[in-house]
Amino acid sequence: MRLRKGPFRWLVEKELRELAAARSWWVLLVAMGPLVGISFISAVNTYGEVSGLNGTSAGVGEALSPLIGIWGPTFSSCELAAVFLLPFVIIRLVGGDRQNGALKLELQQGASPISLVAAKTVVAAIAWIVAMLPALSAILLWKSYGGSVYWPEIGAVVVGHLLNGGLTIALAASMASLAEHPSTAAILTLGVTVGTWILNFFGAIQGGIWEKAAGYTPAVLVAEFQHGLIRLDVLLTAITLVLLGLSISAVWMRLGETTARRAALSAGLMGLAAALILGCTFLRGSWDLSESRGNSFSEADERALRQVRQPLSIEVHLAPEDPRRLDLERRALSKLRRTMPHLSVSYVSSTSIGMFEQTASGYGEIWYALGGRREMSRTITEEGVLEAIYSVAQISPPKQDDEAAFRGHPLPTRPIGARVIFWGIWPAAFALAAAVRRCRA
Repeated sequence: MRLRKGPFRWLVEKELRELAAARSWWVLLVAMGPLVGISFISAVNTYGEVSGLNGTSAGVGEALSPLIGIWGPTFSSCELAAVFLLPFVIIRLVGGDRQNGALKLELQQGASPISLVAAKTVVAAIAWIVAMLPALSAILLWKSYGGSVYWPEIGAVVVGHLLNGGLTIALAASMASLAEHPSTAAILTLGVTVGTWILNFFGAIQGGIWEKAAGYTPAVLVAEFQHGLIRLDVLLTAITLVLLGLSISAVWMRLGETTARRAALSAGLMGLAAALILGCTFLRGSWDLSESRGNSFSEADERALRQVRQPLSIEVHLAPEDPRRLDLERRALSKLRRTMPHLSVSYVSSTSIGMFEQTASGYGEIWYALGGRREMSRTITEEGVLEAIYSVAQISPPKQDDEAAFRGHPLPTRPIGARVIFWGIWPAAFALAAAVRRCRA
């Protein structure tokens, strides 16, 4: 097989033709319009009503953020598509060559498994970016309503869903290479996805190391990016998992190798990835790209907290399923970990639900220890935690700058034209493109 084009370019073009012929991809594209439409229309209606649309209470929406009110719900449709639709596209791309015998021919002509996986990955990334176009078009529609757009936080949301798509691509590619049949690969992919959900549930109940492990699952990754927060440990862990999945896919494409050797290579790759991920957990870099700084303390409080040089220890007497523990973690401790590197947080409880611990002595107490001094509080709010830290650290609370506070972007509007675009134009355009492609085939 003599080719004038470069081998890799030829492989990419071949995979593009395979993608265009895949019915699963066209189904994904047609479905994305209505999926995004439902999310975007509901979000805009809610945002407009909270902003005072058809109401009389002025100033209700002064703290509204488009990141939470619009972009999070709108792009959540991409999360659903990545879990339930995208895997079938990837399995078709990767597993199709094994089914029709093309993989054997490509390997016989000298194509390396790495180049094959790289070409399929490039095309799969293109497929996912095209599928995200309806969600990206919602940004232009929101601007046409007069809505505020803060590009850094939108960039964080988009990067999060690109990474989530990358994780799905890597997982589905590895399963398609491992399994003999596409249906088996689909079941394995869904099984791993459900396993991450179980891990999230188990972490919420048991806490401890399970809770830490659950913090690196795709669902948590997407949630943090949708809030405008980029954590270096989560970012590098996701990239490591993507590379692991693609590497395993390349290993199992080596049809000439024995099953035992391929299994040993896969085990070695998983061991290396586990070591890298363990190293990533010690990284503390993060970036809050949200306009409201919803993932961070105020700048004045952060400057004051950085003056505390001694290690701070916090002991929380709350059960894993106690709602107060979740509020404390979200409102204060997650922000505190990003601000104070020498922070140690330990949870103490006798049960997982805490229902019958309420009357126990000391339950609900939060102890702060620093430099030999101890302070006890029961307040779980951000203000209460900061007050206790300033007290035990013996520093004066900083003066807050009211002018720098986020005032929100209320917009009493309706999703004008969204139904026509997402429920009519997008599905019709992709369906027409699929019909034209089918007629030319």
